[in-house]
Amino acid sequence: MRLHFINGEFTRGKSSESIEVFNPATEEIIDSVPRGTAADAEHAIHVANEAFKSWRRVSANLRATMLHDAAAKMRSHKEEIIKLLTLEQGKPVPENEEEFEWLCTTFDYYAELGRHERGRVLPSGEYTQLNLVIKEPYGVAACIIPWNYPLLLMAWKVAPALAAGNTVIIKPSELTPLSTLYIVENCWDHFPAGVINVVNGFGKEVAEPMVMHKDVPIIAFTGSLATGQRIASIAAPMMKKLHLELGGKDAFVIADDADPETAASALAYAGLTNCGQVCTSTERVYLPKRRAKEFTEALVEHIKTLRIGNGIEEGTDIGPMIGDSYRGKIEKQVEDAVKSGAKLLIGGKRPAQLKKGFFYEPTVLSNVNHKMTVMREETFGPVLPLMEYDSFEEAVAYTNDCDYGLGACLLTSDPLKAKIFFEEVKAGTVWINDPLTDNYAGPFGGMKLSGGARELGQEGLDQFRETKHVHWEFASGKKSWWYPY
Repeated sequence: MRLHFINGEFTRGKSSESIEVFNPATEEIIDSVPRGTAADAEHAIHVANEAFKSWRRVSANLRATMLHDAAAKMRSHKEEIIKLLTLEQGKPVPENEEEFEWLCTTFDYYAELGRHERGRVLPSGEYTQLNLVIKEPYGVAACIIPWNYPLLLMAWKVAPALAAGNTVIIKPSELTPLSTLYIVENCWDHFPAGVINVVNGFGKEVAEPMVMHKDVPIIAFTGSLATGQRIASIAAPMMKKLHLELGGKDAFVIADDADPETAASALAYAGLTNCGQVCTSTERVYLPKRRAKEFTEALVEHIKTLRIGNGIEEGTDIGPMIGDSYRGKIEKQVEDAVKSGAKLLIGGKRPAQLKKGFFYEPTVLSNVNHKMTVMREETFGPVLPLMEYDSFEEAVAYTNDCDYGLGACLLTSDPLKAKIFFEEVKAGTVWINDPLTDNYAGPFGGMKLSGGARELGQEGLDQFRETKHVHWEFASGKKSWWYPY
């Protein structure tokens, strides 16, 4: 059993119950973790709050060194981390190699950014005055991590939080806690006790007590809209800083000048990476009516070449979904779409050759519309629904006809179409000809119901710093505008 990590020590905590962690490709138990309680969360909050008193005063240079050392140690454990991540999360090794690189480089990036500046000096109103804008850490940051990218999305929160001078409590997903705990034990042992803590467990039993606690001023969460709304509602009376990334329903527009083979590869990558379990997965595809047949046929033929199987096995393109209930949601969306008139072109079922594991075949639907659930609600699975449009302006309107606004993709060689798209589409990230590629220096986050948080870049650091204005008058004595008038 892997334990909680609180105040620099591994501990069983207050509960005798445990949570089993399964391999989604084999349904076998890998390990277990303690089922955390509110008392465990309270303990972690207390030690993190105490550690903050000294951690906030550690020099930016020393914090940077510690973050770089963490990245170096993680790289020295690369094979073990990738293997464990693949076993507990399921996606193929090549995709986890990419996640691992993001994990390490994010720590290196914020190591340097965290010592670059702390605010700015303003022009003062008088010669004898100094005006400063100072950015300060909040204190204890609760980092609530999802299961689909358990290390990458942890790093996007923890690295800037530490660089800014906060202490952290990580609540990993109960489905994928093992790789995080491995890293804490083997790669982060040089941080002072209490600066980094991990409490395992379910959201209502561990995360919710942290959200409600007066000594946790900032909550960083990636996950479902419903959970984000719950966090916002219970945190609102305390006016906490909320850092919420709440998923999406991303559109991919194929312009009429695109190449069908290129479009097929781009769509498959954007919609099927991590078995479609990406917050920025393409979940709506818009094709120009006059060339829809070409693009559709190319996509179906390309998907036929993809290999589905255990992510740990060489040659696997698409791994399993994380669990049976998640697969069931996809099956219902596809079933409802077909009943409403959609045409199933490929997939739409569990692969017969794989008797164990939560697998679902890559699926393409045509003849869909915006009344269907598969085009309205987040899917989070390997489904690409295709809808036709008459004009590019109509495609842009379809893209914006959604409650979410995380990302949007366009494939075109027409610069005017590209400009119209990124100017008119309401989404936090717009990808043109290179879907789902992030940049360490470029802020990632959404609009509308996708939430307003930003990760990566300067914006990602500033999410974990609050701003203070200092007005300093050097000259002593009374001012002419003080009482009496």
